Amino acid sequence: MPLPDSRSPCDASRAPRLAISSRTTAVAAVLTGAVCLSASAILVKLAGVDAATTAWLRCAIAVLLLVPLALHERARRGPLPAAGIAWALAAGTALGIDYAAWATSIYQVGAGISTVLINVQVIVLPLLAFLIDREAIPVRFLAALPLMLIGISLVGGLWEAAAPGPKSAAGTAFGVLAGIGYGCYLFITRRAGALAPRHVIQPLTWATVAAGATAASVSLLSGGADLGSISARSWTFLAVLAVIGQVVAWLFINHGSARLAPTTTAGLLLIQPALALGLAAAVLGEQPSGLQLFGAVVVLVSVAIANGAVPGPSVGGKGRPMTRRSLTPR
Repeated sequence: MPLPDSRSPCDASRAPRLAISSRTTAVAAVLTGAVCLSASAILVKLAGVDAATTAWLRCAIAVLLLVPLALHERARRGPLPAAGIAWALAAGTALGIDYAAWATSIYQVGAGISTVLINVQVIVLPLLAFLIDREAIPVRFLAALPLMLIGISLVGGLWEAAAPGPKSAAGTAFGVLAGIGYGCYLFITRRAGALAPRHVIQPLTWATVAAGATAASVSLLSGGADLGSISARSWTFLAVLAVIGQVVAWLFINHGSARLAPTTTAGLLLIQPALALGLAAAVLGEQPSGLQLFGAVVVLVSVAIANGAVPGPSVGGKGRPMTRRSLTPR
């Protein structure tokens, strides 16, 4: 005679609610990080410092803030394993490449086009998860992907009659390279987060060190800027950039992305260019065009479709994601 299930009906019904709550929290974390990242470009512009120098200074200042937090986490939860440090350094190198290549692309093809190019992460992240971790790509995401790309191109101004800035092949290549670096950082960080789910601050600290070192090497090659010539006002904006665009943004994104499917993370981060339009209008007085506003709406709708908030194609009739395996910690 089989033994009765010791769990009460209340316990059984609580499990789905906890899963939904956990996913909602993870989505909120990624969205919060995206909001912080959307302010980065504005802070960079307000700082007015050489782009490559800005890239490594944001990391250097962030490390000063992260080290005490990392030591506190180490005392509470133990040291990050050697494998975790290696993953974090690899992720940080990819992020440093992203920062350096993105800055170069801006000067070659303009901010709008470079913003569009860097969002190839929406393809890179799920593709890496599919090729390496054998995580199948949900039909919802595939259906929403063309709409995402159209929305991004509208936000970036590619459909405007007169697109500002030169359109060189080199700038385009750097923009794509930045997007690849961005996608690789997200993938490696998500993988590392699943291996050491109790450690959040230590991996980010090591990754920021690696990103700063990578960006600093590029800054040295390009001549960089004299730190003594940076004004107090610029240092203030750089410090805010380090806190908001590096520490806070990536703590939220890294925490949330380890608990979400890669397509979900990639899609949620696409709201960044849409949010940047609103912030630029409010802070810098840069008014977006009608097409850019329409593109922002398209991006938001496509993200909603990819994540099931708007009815769309599903798998197996019940809308469950088509994943073979999940890296989400249990």
